[in-house]
Amino acid sequence: MLRPNDKKSGILKEMEQPAGFLELHHTADWEIAAWAPDLPTLFEQAAIGMYALSGTHLYPDPRITRTLELSAVDAESLLVKFLNELLFIGEQYGLAFDGFELQITGGNLSARLHGAPMTEQSKEIKAVTYHKLAIQPGPRGLEVRIVFDV
Repeated sequence: MLRPNDKKSGILKEMEQPAGFLELHHTADWEIAAWAPDLPTLFEQAAIGMYALSGTHLYPDPRITRTLELSAVDAESLLVKFLNELLFIGEQYGLAFDGFELQITGGNLSARLHGAPMTEQSKEIKAVTYHKLAIQPGPRGLEVRIVFDV
């Protein structure tokens, strides 16, 4: 926080320059780390983590099954498409998923998603971002960090 007596120091002094930029810290985004022994399980854990962040809860019934086919140029783009599609389905139809049968071959994902209507979602996630996104091998198989725009 800036106080009136800070006018010639720090941030305000930099802002007086005719051109430039200033990196500002913000807490608007959320981030998770996910890990799994293989790519389909990594996508599943990412989806579960996303739902946990948003405080999503499902009705016990009626249960529904949806199929989904996606393709992308690489695994990271496919992950973003997958998670954004789950967000879209939640926003448009009020559905979320807690069961995943995923097959990933190259840049193609084939999914059977099992879920139900949402009873609540306490926090809204606007989108999945590419910020810091890199699926990499790690000690537990594959790892990824995902930043969500909220």
